[in-house]
Amino acid sequence: MQKAFTKEEYNKYVETKSPKSKILRNIIRAFVVGGLICVIGQLISNLLAARGFSKEFTSSLTSLILIFVGALFTGLNVYDELGRYAGAGSIVPITGFANSIVSPAMEFKSEGYVTGVGAKMFVIAGPVIVYGTSASVIAGILYYLLRF
Repeated sequence: MQKAFTKEEYNKYVETKSPKSKILRNIIRAFVVGGLICVIGQLISNLLAARGFSKEFTSSLTSLILIFVGALFTGLNVYDELGRYAGAGSIVPITGFANSIVSPAMEFKSEGYVTGVGAKMFVIAGPVIVYGTSASVIAGILYYLLRF
């Protein structure tokens, strides 16, 4: 029969068995990949602006292109590999939002289009949309009330 660990002994045991986190490497990867995604977005925006499109149209089309590419790469299983390599660097840009919608839709496709894809598509992105919209409404109300 094995003796019971004290809290300190257990913490030491867990520390020896836990893999060491490579924080600096992960930060650098996230920074580089997230930055590259943003640079690509800026290049798309500059190309569209050079063609004479308005600022509003250029912004909208750039976002649309990045969302499409993120969804396409998710469907091709490329974005998952990028996420494993870059971590938050692939999640934070708008392409990560597209990934968070497409991934559950693909996963639950076998359950049908209504109860699978339709019901599960916003499992991850839904709270982001709800809290983002709620925060913007509250900020708008506060701005309206405090500007007098």
